[in-house]
Amino acid sequence: MTATRRISPTPSASPDDNAPDPRRWAMFIILLVGAFLPPLDFFIVNVALPSIQGDLGASSSAEQLVISSYAALYAGTLTTGGRLGDLYGRGRVFFIGLIGFAAASVICGFAGSPWSLVAGRALQGVTAAVMAPQALASVHAIFPEREKPLALGIYGAVFGLASVIGQALGGILISLNLLGLGWRAIFLVNLPVAALVVVLGIPLLKDTRARNASRLDLVGVALSIATLGALILPLIEGREAGWPLWSRLSLAASPGLALVFWRHETHLARAGGAPLLDPDALRAPGLGRALLIALLFYAIGAFFLLFSVYLQDALHATALGAGLTFLPFGAGFLLGPLSTPAFRRLVGAYLNPIGLGLETVGFLALAWLIAVTPAGVTPTPVLLAVILFAIGFGQGLGLPSLMRMVTGRVTPALSGMIAGAVSSTLQVGTALSVAIVGGVFYSVLGPRHDPGAIAQAFIAALLCIAACLGVGAALGTSLARDSATPSRGIKPTWR
Repeated sequence: MTATRRISPTPSASPDDNAPDPRRWAMFIILLVGAFLPPLDFFIVNVALPSIQGDLGASSSAEQLVISSYAALYAGTLTTGGRLGDLYGRGRVFFIGLIGFAAASVICGFAGSPWSLVAGRALQGVTAAVMAPQALASVHAIFPEREKPLALGIYGAVFGLASVIGQALGGILISLNLLGLGWRAIFLVNLPVAALVVVLGIPLLKDTRARNASRLDLVGVALSIATLGALILPLIEGREAGWPLWSRLSLAASPGLALVFWRHETHLARAGGAPLLDPDALRAPGLGRALLIALLFYAIGAFFLLFSVYLQDALHATALGAGLTFLPFGAGFLLGPLSTPAFRRLVGAYLNPIGLGLETVGFLALAWLIAVTPAGVTPTPVLLAVILFAIGFGQGLGLPSLMRMVTGRVTPALSGMIAGAVSSTLQVGTALSVAIVGGVFYSVLGPRHDPGAIAQAFIAALLCIAACLGVGAALGTSLARDSATPSRGIKPTWR
């Protein structure tokens, strides 16, 4: 029999760690750039695709790869990026990722062909995954318990801010046509941001890393990228391409690749090595359920695409009008995380299921509102705005508490690994949502494209999203109950 290594769920804080430390917050704010730029660049590119297609003459497949190359490699390498921070220092790895992201932005900004743009986007995805987990990992590694709720609230607000300004900023930059750059400005705008962060951040950022750091598990890296790539790429590309043979073979291969990856990690852990994804850490009580909640959390991923289809094709809204309709959601998503410290004092560990529950009710209310509104007629604007704000606010409440619920179950030494794992899980959840919920939408829609058919298909999609979030809320409630029951063996470290 082999001994099982015990993974402690909480760090041991010294008295000095509990003292207010402005330097700690300055470090965290710098690292938040790594959490802000990746989603910003995902949203900002969407509005630029028509301009890119016109300028570079990109085919529809190349146009899709501009999105999917970034998304697939970002999701596939997040766990690796988190583990790199554990092993080699989160500050150092953050700056390497940031400088690489800036270099990739240069390649994208000066791309002379669709394929050079795709190459730049692929490099952006990898380097974004290197820098992104460091902010979340640092919350668990450098903050005392009493400061973590605020830090995680700010972390969640960053995502809300990126979602609010991403598409708007893209449209503004393209319309201004700064220096005649057109769409290229959406990539080159990253350069002054990166330069400013490097100049201000290097003197402030202090490295945190795992003790007794070992070498990176390169075989695990290759297997994890292959596994997630085999799953995510066909989910992103498959439906649009009519599910060609390669996409079906890739999806069929992903479970086998996952099994090979898991066996390698288990063998490496038993041999005393440092696996990319520590099997013992994943056996922490309640962590499996927490990661399943993370998988369900971004069932909302398909909503943004399908709501735009409903607004523009069924209600004939302009692109600007559709974008403005999303603002109440963005406002809720921005304010929700900032409210988490106050709400946590009232409801404790139940904050995450309350946030998911609010989203569930919001999507059911939205489905009802569309169902009772005549086809082709815009729903009551005030009621629509209230519902969208509630959905965004619930998402904003749920995200920081989800991150705390996951990262709070392992030691700070493994916080980078688990930060990468939960971020990858969220990305996989988004891809599954787009593929499955989007598939439901287009199956219900069928060959019809009149306002009534689009509304019915959108209602079906909303009910699917509500069901996923409802299951997530139920799982979160069970975890909250366990955290309040010591006999169940789960210490309430994440409330």
